[in-house]
This record gives sequence, structure tokens and C-alpha cells, in this order.
Amino acid sequence: MTERRFQRIDEVLRRRQPDLTFLAEDVYKPHNLSAMLRSADAVGIGVVHAVTPTGGVPTFSATSASAQKWVELRVHGSLQRALAEVRDQGMQVLAAHFSDRAVDYRDVDYALPTCVLFGNERSGVSAAAAGAADAHVSIPMLGMVPSLNVSVAAAVILFEAQRQRRAAGLYDRPSLSARERNDRTVRWLYPRLAAHLDALGQALPLLGERGGLPRGYPTLDQVHDDEREVERPRGQRV
Repeated sequence: MTERRFQRIDEVLRRRQPDLTFLAEDVYKPHNLSAMLRSADAVGIGVVHAVTPTGGVPTFSATSASAQKWVELRVHGSLQRALAEVRDQGMQVLAAHFSDRAVDYRDVDYALPTCVLFGNERSGVSAAAAGAADAHVSIPMLGMVPSLNVSVAAAVILFEAQRQRRAAGLYDRPSLSARERNDRTVRWLYPRLAAHLDALGQALPLLGERGGLPRGYPTLDQVHDDEREVERPRGQRV
């Protein structure tokens, strides 16, 4: 871990937008979901949501450019549970959906806490999702094809959200608390240590100004040795 990498992570976390997210409903193609994660990271989204009929999410592909390392994907067993979580955070739900009440995607206020709901390319958002949304947004299409690929549509809408939020100054001040930024940094820089402390039910350490661990915490090699000691049969020597 270098000081430069720590500073880069700190800069990214200071621009994270915890009140902006998307919900992917049955987006079952791996390359689409991966590309959507990449766009989410690019506009400062740290947590996204997904719902599929089977309760699972397709495997990530290289399209995400490792975005899955930086964006948390929360999988929900039902649309109702996913919507309940974002509404508990005070978010408006905007469905990307062609309907009689759909408005141009640029004519809504993304500076408000917002969750954008996307369906798959085959059938779009479900009737239940469309009915539960506060508003419908659409991207004007001036050619022969009626719609965009879902990952492209997500990028278009999310970057409009970024444009509005930049104009409103929402990237100019941290939205995450100092403790939230610290804990996320620990998980990114020291994932094995974070998992080890989680398993023990212990709090994550407060990092130094340059991203270093405080005295008294095990090094990564020590954590690895501890894990092997637990897994090794009693009496076995290395």
C-alpha cells in the first residue's frame, strides 16, 4: 500500500453519493450488469441494488473493469424488499420506462435522493415496478431503433444525474462521515484484515494520516498465518 493509493481512495470516497443509486430488476446478462457497475463507480455511486427471480446475480465479466471491487452490490430476494430499503433512505424511485406518463430523463431533479430502476432488455421493468415508481423517465430516440441497451441507458441517465449534482455542488463536500470513509478504506486497502476482524466481531481500526494501521493490529501475513493455524489439523506441523 502506498500513500499515493491511499490519497486516491480518500479522494474517491469524498465524492461518493450515498443518496444516489440504481436498482437492476432481472438484468440477467453479465456484461450488462458489469457495465452498469462501471458507470455507477464513475459517477460516484458506492452501493447499487439488484433483484432477480431466482435470487441470484449473474457472474461479473471483464466489462466492469474491476468496478465490482469498488461498488457494493446488494442482492434482494424480492422487488418489495429492494424498494423498501431505498425508500427507507428517503429516495425517490424513477423507473426507466416508456409509458404515457414518462418524462424526458433530463426533466427530473437528480439532486434529490434518487434510485433509478432499470429492467432487462427483453421486457423492461415489470408492471409491479412501474406501478411502484414515483415517476417514469425515458430517453428520446430519434432513429429507427426504439431503445438503447440497458447498460447504455443506465450510463446516459446516471451521467445526467452526475451533471446535475455537480452543478448543485454535491461533489464539493463529503457525504460520507469520516468513520464511514475510514471503514471503507480499510476494506479496500486491507480486505483480508477487514474480513478477519468481521469474523471476530471487532471494529475496524482507525487508519493513520497516510493510511497506515495503528500499532497492535496484525499484519496481513500474521492474519494469513492465523487463518492457516485455525484450518490446520491439531498436531500437524508446517
